[in-house]
Amino acid sequence: MSLPPLKSLPVFEAVARLNSFSKAAEELNVSQSAISHQIRLLEDYLGEALFIRQGRQLSLSSEGKHYLDNVSASLSQIERASNHLKGLQNSHLRIAVYSSFAVYWLIPRLTDLQRRYPHTEVSIEMLNADPELSDRVGDCFITIENNKRGFTFEHLYSERLFPVCSPEFYAQIQAELIKVTDDDLETHLIKHPEWITQFPLITTHSIFNKYAEDWRLWFAAINKKLPGEVKFHNFSHLLLGKEAALHSYGIALINDYMINEDDNVPSLVRLPCHHVNSNCDFYFSYKNSRRHEPEIRAIRSWIKTQSQQLGK
Repeated sequence: MSLPPLKSLPVFEAVARLNSFSKAAEELNVSQSAISHQIRLLEDYLGEALFIRQGRQLSLSSEGKHYLDNVSASLSQIERASNHLKGLQNSHLRIAVYSSFAVYWLIPRLTDLQRRYPHTEVSIEMLNADPELSDRVGDCFITIENNKRGFTFEHLYSERLFPVCSPEFYAQIQAELIKVTDDDLETHLIKHPEWITQFPLITTHSIFNKYAEDWRLWFAAINKKLPGEVKFHNFSHLLLGKEAALHSYGIALINDYMINEDDNVPSLVRLPCHHVNSNCDFYFSYKNSRRHEPEIRAIRSWIKTQSQQLGK
């Protein structure tokens, strides 16, 4: 078996994670020259430069990024196996997820997760719009990406967008029509969907990367064109759009997991009309090489069970 200098691997992981030779030296309680020596041994063994050094700037090379993914996973597996043999039951798992999904769906359920798996410490990492699936970011992911070599993607749900507004704004809509029941309003919106544009519409940029595209697609779902004269309020993110709707700023299109229908007094009211599919599918993802890890398997089972109500 041909192995690299094993002492160099945790040194490389620390330097890459901290992006600093001096910080890695402090964490590992060794001199900076010792850190440099171990990195040089590893690079000589591999025949590749793992870091790009430009003055005081340090960054991973493309080879270093690829190598780090594998080294980090291997070191983590060694740590978990060692802790298991030593009888240390507590474990740590990072779930990387989009901010809105974390705030409105995952975090409200963490108490149940902790109750079911009390020895697993869970931390939440925020994903951006173009997430990097890597051990450096998280141990498992909830993402709309569904294609990366070496990863498993399990479908959770297909996102839908619903028109919503605050209870106060909903009462205003009913007063405009002199309609007092949901059935009356539903009948009117089916016959005259364009009537909704008499009120300010909240549009967000984060899903379709274009303002008003959400509402254009909402009308297109029933083979209608978006009317020309519409008062829009623009917000960059769905989180902001929901908050604006909560404060009676208009009617917003928000997705399934942002609507808490279990509230005794709902903070948002879903208008009695059609929804639109965003064509975004959410997946639970993890590395193939980690599929047998107890923590991954437990979180996978829990998230799959919890997500069954989405999209219904």
